[in-house]
Amino acid sequence: MKITHIGGPTALIEVGGWHLLTDPTFDAPGRRYAFGWGTSSTKVSGPAVSLASLGRIDAVLLTHDHHGDNLDDLGRAMLPDVSRVITTSSGAGRLGGNATGLAPWATTRLSGEDPGSSTEIQA
Repeated sequence: MKITHIGGPTALIEVGGWHLLTDPTFDAPGRRYAFGWGTSSTKVSGPAVSLASLGRIDAVLLTHDHHGDNLDDLGRAMLPDVSRVITTSSGAGRLGGNATGLAPWATTRLSGEDPGSSTEIQA
C-alpha cells in the first residue's frame, strides 16, 4: 500500500492495484470557504500535485460534501469522471449520479474487471 498526502484532507491511496482518492481539494490557494454561522476558512496552500498528474482514479472516498474545504470546486468537477464516489447516505442523496451512500459502520465492495481484484471499504 502507498499513501500520498496531496494537501489538506486529500490523499491518494494505492492498494491492490486500486487508486483511491480521499476528499478531493484542488482549488488554488486564496479561496475562502464559508461554513455558516459566521465561520469560514481560507486555503493558504495549493495541492502538492495537480489533479491532472494523478492519472486514473478508481473511486473517491468522500467524508462529506457540504464543506468546500473537503470538496472544493475542482474536486466536485472531477466526480463525474470517477466510476464511484463513496460517501455518507445524505451526501449521496445530494450528489446523485455515481455516489454511493454508506450508513455508519456499513461496508461496500469495490470490484474491477478482474474477478480477483476486490477491495472492501468500511465507513
